[in-house]
Amino acid sequence: MPTEGNLDSAVAQCPPGYIGGQYRTHLASTPGEILGELPLTEAAARSVSAGRLTTRRALSGDDDRLLVVVGPCSIHDVNAGLAYAKSLGDLAGDLGDDLAIVMRVYVEKPRTTVGWTGLLTDPALDGSLDIGRGLRMARTLMLEVAEMGLPIATEWLSPSAPAYLADLISWGAIGARTVESQVHRQLASGLPMPVGMKNGSTGSVGVAVDAIRSAASPHAYLGINRDGRPVTLRTTGNPDCHVVLRGSSGRPNYRAEHVREAARLLSVASLPTGLVIDASHGNSGKDHEQQAVVAREIGAQIAAGDTDIRGVMLEGFLVPGRQELGSDEPTFGQSVTDACMGWDATVSVLQDLAAATRRRRAATATTR
Repeated sequence: MPTEGNLDSAVAQCPPGYIGGQYRTHLASTPGEILGELPLTEAAARSVSAGRLTTRRALSGDDDRLLVVVGPCSIHDVNAGLAYAKSLGDLAGDLGDDLAIVMRVYVEKPRTTVGWTGLLTDPALDGSLDIGRGLRMARTLMLEVAEMGLPIATEWLSPSAPAYLADLISWGAIGARTVESQVHRQLASGLPMPVGMKNGSTGSVGVAVDAIRSAASPHAYLGINRDGRPVTLRTTGNPDCHVVLRGSSGRPNYRAEHVREAARLLSVASLPTGLVIDASHGNSGKDHEQQAVVAREIGAQIAAGDTDIRGVMLEGFLVPGRQELGSDEPTFGQSVTDACMGWDATVSVLQDLAAATRRRRAATATTR
């Protein structure tokens, strides 16, 4: 398969039937070239290392703080993302005794059918699909957020993306659409950070448990190295994968009985029972105002002493709701994908979750 040259020569060199008018090639920068242009700084490296350690300890229960992964559904405006990061960093410091806050910096957007696919693949938001520019924008944004001292979370969608971005990520997710994918389970097995496996889009927690078991094992699969060459990647397995309960269409799964059942499935599989609950997506019916209600119900379980709930996910941005892509007068800090909680609602929810964590700490201390 050709990797460079114009389209006509690419078509001419490909085996009959391979291109068929359906594929076009575009030479992209290698991971080594991008990382050479935008290297990991000492400050960012310290932030990532500390973030990975914190998320591991919170998920294992060695740190009794609640892990909170919060931020925009997806980043479409770098300046708005940085403004959000600055405010979140300040809040993370204020609530740091009780919450381990990680910012969502999601630069790929999985779609049920079609739609804008994220900053990494379509940074101009116009279908021009300049992935080279998107890679640089995504890495630059993540570097700046990490240098603020904020740990970063992202969803892994493209199997090639970690070669460009994984050194900046403290927590990763495999989404409901891809949790059954062998490719993504193999990918998670070699990632150097904790990875949350969301329940399947039908609501099945069992597929997430299977994904954890698979990702904990060694794998060998086709990937790319820093020079962009195809190589066999051999992994040792990722011991820090865990379930994320995100509900499904019309079927939330954040209540106490759902947590107990997920913990039972994990225990039967001889896996740790700690898990994360996503207050958005199916658990809120994609209603950004309902997210706060769901988060407070989760907080009530935490306050009552539930120790299996180790983390909460939230979708929040500067301005509540969502706007249509390509608006004539776009609203700064408002999502163009799923509707998000606004900043004021986010602050209130995080303060409540911090209080719930303090009550759990007190409750569990009396039972020791």
